[in-house]
Order: sequence, then structure tokens, then C-alpha cells
Amino acid sequence: MDALGAPGAGLAIAAENLFPPLPSEVILPLAGFAASRGTMQLSTALAWTTLGSVIGALALYGVGALLGRRRTIAIASKLPLVKISDIEKTERWFQRHGSKAVFYGRMIPVFRSLISIPAGIERMPIRTFLALTTLGSLIWNAIFVLAGYALGENWEEVTGYVDVYSKVVLAAAALAVAAFVLVRVSRRGPGLRRRG
Repeated sequence: MDALGAPGAGLAIAAENLFPPLPSEVILPLAGFAASRGTMQLSTALAWTTLGSVIGALALYGVGALLGRRRTIAIASKLPLVKISDIEKTERWFQRHGSKAVFYGRMIPVFRSLISIPAGIERMPIRTFLALTTLGSLIWNAIFVLAGYALGENWEEVTGYVDVYSKVVLAAAALAVAAFVLVRVSRRGPGLRRRG
């Protein structure tokens, strides 16, 4: 950020969208801190980080659009515990709730990157996708950039709070996956015993 300024912050956030292990929760407060030192304007930091979020999301939307429904189903059908009916249910769910998922998904760790792929697979209208992604990303980015700006030298304090939030969200997701696997295995078990 010192070398590239606000465009560097935008580039880091674009990379974070493509590689979720890069934490936006560290990059964004650091951009706010840089703005508080006068390295960049606060409004410029917000604009560039939001642009970076949108560019990263568009790249993943493109991946989903290129994969398409047929390839996604072909890949998913080879995965254990996944049924074609699950994919069809997910498609129907996304058709009903896709707009909310894209908007609110921008504020959920890991999911914020991945939600762009089903949006691309389902060919969500690009204008809708861009509007929801921009708005959701602007809200998420503003929270962290402004926190870093307000905290100044203590910008790293933000990561402690976000770490708790991330762990709660990821734990809830892990429990949901575990419940899905248990239900699927328990339903499959009796059928196998009957056939045996």
C-alpha cells in the first residue's frame, strides 16, 4: 500500500476475492490506517477497495458462467454424498433467493468469494450482480476501512473482533455440513442393509 497507494489496496482485495485465505479483515483496516496517516484519501481507499472486490467477484462469476450447469452437474455427480436432486434444489433456491445471497454473502467470510460462482452458473443478470456486489462490498469494506481509520496505530484491534465473527460463521457452516452428511449417511444406510 505504501508503494502503490489506494490502487494497491484495490489489487490486494481483488486477490483476496480470488484466494479467500488472504484476509480482507486485515487488508481493509490497514487501508484505513494508511488513510489516517495521509498515505491516501479515505474516499479513494473506499473506492479502490470496492472496485477490487467487484473485479474479483466478476472473475469468479466468469468461472461459474464458463463451467455452466452441465459441467457443474458432471463434477458434482462424482462427489460422494452429493445427489443431482441436491443440485436442482440448490438451483431452485438460488433462483428464489439469489439476490439476497449475493448481497448478504459479501459480508460472510469465505462465502463472500464463493457466492459469485453459482451466480455465474445461474447466469444472474450481470447488471443485478454488479449492483448487489458493489453495494454489499461497499458496506463490508466501509466498516473495516473506517475502523482502521478511526483506530489509527491500533488498527490491528479490528482483526480480534473479526476473528471471533469468522470463527462463529465457519463453525455454523461446519455444523450444517456435518448435519447434511449425517442425514445423508443415515438415509443411505437402511437402504443398503435392505439390499444386502
